Amino acid sequence: MTSLTDRSEERWDDGFIARSRPEATDGRYQDGSPGADGAGDENDEALVRAVSGAGNDGGKAPAPPLSPEGRALRARLDALRQLVGLSRTRLDGKTLAEAGRVLDEAAARRGLSPQHTVVAIAGATGSGKSTLFNALAGVQISETGLRRPTTAAPIACSWSDGAAGLLDRLEIPGRLRRRPRETSEAEALRGMVLVDLPDLDSALGAHRDHVDRVLALVDAVVWVVDPEKYADAVLHERYLRPLAGHAEVTFVVLNQVDRLPGESADLVLDDLRRLLDEDGIALGEHGEPGATVLGLSALTGEGVGELRELLAQFTQEKGAATRRISADVDRAAVRLRPLYVADGHSGPEIGEAARAEFEDRLAEAVGAYAAGLAAERAWRRNAGKACGTPWLRLWRWYESRRAPRTLAGLAALAVIGGRGAPSAETPVEAEVTARQRVEQAVRVVADEAAVGLPDPWAQAVRETAVRGAEQLPEALDELAVTLGAAVAVPAVKPPRPAWWPAAVLAQAAMTLLQIYGGLWLVGQIVGVLEPRLLPPVLLMVAGIVGGPLVEWACSIAARGPARRYGQDAERKLRQAAAGCGRARVLEPVAAELLRYREVREQYAAVAAGGSKLSTTRQ
Repeated sequence: MTSLTDRSEERWDDGFIARSRPEATDGRYQDGSPGADGAGDENDEALVRAVSGAGNDGGKAPAPPLSPEGRALRARLDALRQLVGLSRTRLDGKTLAEAGRVLDEAAARRGLSPQHTVVAIAGATGSGKSTLFNALAGVQISETGLRRPTTAAPIACSWSDGAAGLLDRLEIPGRLRRRPRETSEAEALRGMVLVDLPDLDSALGAHRDHVDRVLALVDAVVWVVDPEKYADAVLHERYLRPLAGHAEVTFVVLNQVDRLPGESADLVLDDLRRLLDEDGIALGEHGEPGATVLGLSALTGEGVGELRELLAQFTQEKGAATRRISADVDRAAVRLRPLYVADGHSGPEIGEAARAEFEDRLAEAVGAYAAGLAAERAWRRNAGKACGTPWLRLWRWYESRRAPRTLAGLAALAVIGGRGAPSAETPVEAEVTARQRVEQAVRVVADEAAVGLPDPWAQAVRETAVRGAEQLPEALDELAVTLGAAVAVPAVKPPRPAWWPAAVLAQAAMTLLQIYGGLWLVGQIVGVLEPRLLPPVLLMVAGIVGGPLVEWACSIAARGPARRYGQDAERKLRQAAAGCGRARVLEPVAAELLRYREVREQYAAVAAGGSKLSTTRQ
């Protein structure tokens, strides 16, 4: 590690940094580069030149054909975009903010160079991350020393041109963009952009803000820990545990293993793996995908070569960005799961039992059963008028004519005369009771439809049912007044059965027998006919007794047709009430459930196959 007295003095010049180093006795810089008296000035400038303008594409190179993992990720992002669009009117903006951020960052990253892999080096104070950063670059770029914190802002080192757009996205200025030493080892890392971050436990809030902002945008992270602070709560609780799903783009290196004697390094590594396992981070062991854990010493170079090889292979795979975005989608899907998935819900639909109960309650509220009974009585009353004795019909007519001034009499005259149907104001108690029945029916069917749904969608279903039921009682009242009165007191005579003419003829015959017997008896009394009392009396008795018998028989025979007529009238009113309820309540609720089914399918597309997108690092 370079001492504080040997730290290079820097001067800024037009977007790049030139270093003035104390010269060694052999005319070369302490880092091994040629001295100032030779061609070393040009070489040194090439080593540390800024990359803010490197490349002509500004970081936006033509995208290569998508891999299977890339196509699968694109399908998940499309599903997430549709999911957010379908949910905007049902969920608040804060709930969807994380998903929206993932979509925005994924679009921004996919629009930049896919040939580059951005890797951040993060760690706590004194972990040696800047020393490791310099060791990988092969030249001292990031300051190291005893002063804490040493790194005040993110510093980037790019192994190839064309990363300007990526660094602009990270908001790293041109003066903090570097190039590594040109060596054979550096060639293997071509395409990697390494970012040295400030200390994650810095006392300065601006430094921590830099860390949080960059960690949300890079493709992979190398976490540097030391033997003293590898179990630090800030590191595990604030960073590693929330990013447990990003294991495949995570490297955890135990630095300063040269300070551990004997087998202590292995023991500390084992304990580090245990802590990572408790954090929920999958470890990439035995060929399985997961985080890479290794020990090294950035100061002595032990293990740095192995890390460089792993990073080179990781960079050449060019799948880090896809893995990172996929992990972000996975995390967003986990957070959204309670909003779209509820355990134990068989399916978003209104069951037949719930529909039948709802229609029964509406029929009860509209008085369908009472209307059916009224229609049945009307049919039987009409049958009695047609098949009853003439004398009884004459008496009923006389009664109706004798007392027409009462309300019941006037209503009866209006019905008989065909001038209108009886109308009366519905009692207030009955109206309130009917409204309560309708509201209860709506609540029951809404609760039934919302069973097992996530809270936001259950609330949306209930609100939809309540909105649809606002004018439902009035509509049912109108049905009860119009259709209910029509079936109770029909404007036209009910259909007659086939035996009706025979019954009318039989009643006419009984009436003729009475008239004939009476005339016969009168003729005998006045002496016109021969006195024979028994035959006319028998004829009159037969007519007098036969008329009521025919009427009674007709009333017995009319029960079946009257009942069917009443049931038909009840069914018509029930169907009308059910149709009104379906149009105002059931269909809107079904539409809301259909929307939930659509978002549930989109969520399944977002959440499914997350692990399949990642490729195992061999």
